[in-house]
Amino acid sequence: MSASPTADRRPRPAGQAEAVLRRLEWTVLKRLDGALHGDYRTLFRGAGLDLADLREYQYNDDVRHIDWNVTARLQVPHVREFHEDRELGAWFLVDMSASVDFGSRGTSKHSLAAEFVALLARVLTRRGNRVGLLRYGSRVDTVIPPRSGRRHVLHLLASMLQEPSAATHKETDLGELLQHALRALRRRSLVFLVSDFISVPGWAPWLARLAQRHEVIAIRLYDPLEMQLPDIGGVLMQDAETGEQIWVDTNDAAFRRRFAAAARRREETLRSALAGAAVDALELSTADDLASAILRFADLRKRRSQLAAGGGLPTHLKPRHELSLA
Repeated sequence: MSASPTADRRPRPAGQAEAVLRRLEWTVLKRLDGALHGDYRTLFRGAGLDLADLREYQYNDDVRHIDWNVTARLQVPHVREFHEDRELGAWFLVDMSASVDFGSRGTSKHSLAAEFVALLARVLTRRGNRVGLLRYGSRVDTVIPPRSGRRHVLHLLASMLQEPSAATHKETDLGELLQHALRALRRRSLVFLVSDFISVPGWAPWLARLAQRHEVIAIRLYDPLEMQLPDIGGVLMQDAETGEQIWVDTNDAAFRRRFAAAARRREETLRSALAGAAVDALELSTADDLASAILRFADLRKRRSQLAAGGGLPTHLKPRHELSLA
């Protein structure tokens, strides 16, 4: 049986991936190259794991590296130095469940996630690092081991550009994805959890466990329409994952207020869970400019690193000029 003409014209994932990556390299990646500079280390790299030496504390050292046992024994503040890892291993844990295939402004959360992963993977692999991917639809359906190079990034992107799974009447369970990652990720890695976090509860403890072993950054995808409904009359809404449908009247101001209040409660719960797991979060809207969002996040992480180095010191370790201003 021959394929239909429409199917023949549909872009294949490999060809589509090449086009998307080329566009990102010529637009977004050029902007990042000109703006990140030395912030690349602050944004992505952590300290190595192997202890190299101990030395006396100096102003602007990271307070998190103070060895309090040695400090107490010698009565002089000392910090730990580590052998820095030459190669950074990174993993993308990507939620491609049915709820991600939504967008109200011409860009879906699905395509936004694909572009983010392709962009960050290209930034990392161009510096010799390796990246891997765990893809979750209604379950973990794809595991791509870490490798480097542009062809590998195209492989990741082609996997991301596949159509999301059709509704299986099974709600997303991020806990399943996180448990799989805990088993699969053997070496300490930089982990990007890319999701809209529309999931059954119970995933937060698994995220906290993952963050104890790895450096985890949450990439939260959302669409402005999920935060607040406009007044557009009667609308038939359908749950993308369960298929459940409901008719709502957006002319009703009280309903719109209840919808916005529920969205705020969901936001507070999510932020509390991420903070409880000590995980940084980058919020990506389908209305955002991708490069600007990443640079904004890089600046926040840089400021936090500076604060950790100089702003969180115990009183007896603060420089005298700071004590005089207190």
